[in-house]
Amino acid sequence: MITRIALTLTLLLATASPAAAECFADYKAKQEGGSLKLHYGIAELPDRACGSKRDAADALGPRLAAGGWTLLNVVSIFGPDGLAQRKDSAGQFFLRY
Repeated sequence: MITRIALTLTLLLATASPAAAECFADYKAKQEGGSLKLHYGIAELPDRACGSKRDAADALGPRLAAGGWTLLNVVSIFGPDGLAQRKDSAGQFFLRY
């Protein structure tokens, strides 16, 4: 019985997928309606959107649109190590969308 449990646990650990690395994008967006508003922001991306700027834009565009913003471009995709240096520049749009 204990051997069976140990074998099961070993197999589960061996086949478990590794934790996905976090990825983020910095982007520029606009909002129109009276006067033009622009913002620079940082957003966390789902794993499927970390491969390219196009994938990031596809994931981020609808999130921004729901808040009344239009995505202009994805500046870059980066890991958690790039958050601190961009936080002040993003201001209120740091991890907002």
